[in-house]
This record gives sequence, structure tokens and C-alpha cells, in this order.
Amino acid sequence: IKFMEHYYPDMTGNLSTCKSPQQMFGAIAKTYYAEKIGKKAEDIYVVSVMPCTAKKFECQRPEMDDSGVQDVDAVLTTRELGRMIKQAGIDFTRLPDEKMDAPLGISTGAADIFANTGGVMEAALRTAWEIVTGKPLPFDNLHVKPIAGLDGVKEASAKVTGALPDWKFLEGATLKVAVAHGLSNARKVIERIRNKQADYHFIEV
Repeated sequence: IKFMEHYYPDMTGNLSTCKSPQQMFGAIAKTYYAEKIGKKAEDIYVVSVMPCTAKKFECQRPEMDDSGVQDVDAVLTTRELGRMIKQAGIDFTRLPDEKMDAPLGISTGAADIFANTGGVMEAALRTAWEIVTGKPLPFDNLHVKPIAGLDGVKEASAKVTGALPDWKFLEGATLKVAVAHGLSNARKVIERIRNKQADYHFIEV
């Protein structure tokens, strides 16, 4: 978001209004979950573990306070957590097995791939396809391919078939999506769109 605000402010209206998974969880933890366990939002301290240092800035954005307080209180990078584990002398091979706690219910396959490059795009496409057709996305309909001359960028297309009555206007439409690995590749994709060399319905960075 910061990248778009700084370099492409005229295109921020095209950004997804969805928060990142980190911020979604923080908001849910301090509203729905807080109510569920009988706690106030300010009594819950949310820490997320993320591979990207940008998440530290994101959690401090002023709009990230659905509960009235900061939704995510602190962010540790995976390296920071690794150093803390080493400093504490914790040996995971000697820890007893435990069942995973699931305070907010079970996960889905789409959620499981979210953190992988292309995972958000695939999860969104899977979900949208099932809403429109009532059936799981047939993967032989998904044509993923690298873009010639652009390392780190892939695109995919899927033609809508078997749309439900409420979505018949989408029958035969071809959904076009792209995945750009890193901001340098995102810039290349955006410039292609600006120069009318490409057109997508959904882009994951």
C-alpha cells in the first residue's frame, strides 16, 4: 500500500479494500474473539510473526484500529523469532507433541496456501469460482505461464463455464490474473498496464 501511495497515487483506487491476513486477524482477535472470551480489546496483546519487515510499519498505520486500539500490537520477523528461540535454548526436537489450538475454528486449503507466492491469487480465484459456479475450480481450466521477458511475473487465465443463474452474465468471460514476485516486478506489471500492454482483473504482489 505504501508503495502505491508513494509511486502510483492515482491508482490507489484499484487496490483491494481487504486488509492483509495479519490485520484481519488482529481486528477479529480484538473484537469477535475478545467478546467470545469475555475480554476487552485493550486486555489482548496481539503479536504476529511475519517474514516481511514491512509488516512492522503496517500494524502502526492509524486506520488499523477497528477495535478502538491498535489491532496488532507487535510484529516479529521470522529471523527475530529464530534468534529468540536460540537465545532461550529451546530445542524443538525435545519438545513433546501437542495438538494445535484452534480458537477460531478449522482452516481451509485456500487459507493454507495464502502465504505462498501466488497463494492469494489462487485462493481468491478458487473462492470466486465456487461462488459463481457452485463447483470447485477445475485446475485444467487454469493456465499459468511466465510472461516473456519478465522474470518473477506469471499470469493465468480461466474461462467461466457453468455459471449459476445469478451469475449468468459472467458465462464465457475469461478471468485474467497475474502474480508479481516483489515490488520491482510489481512496477513492471503496473507500467505494462499503463502502457496498455496488459489488462488484468486481479494482481497479487
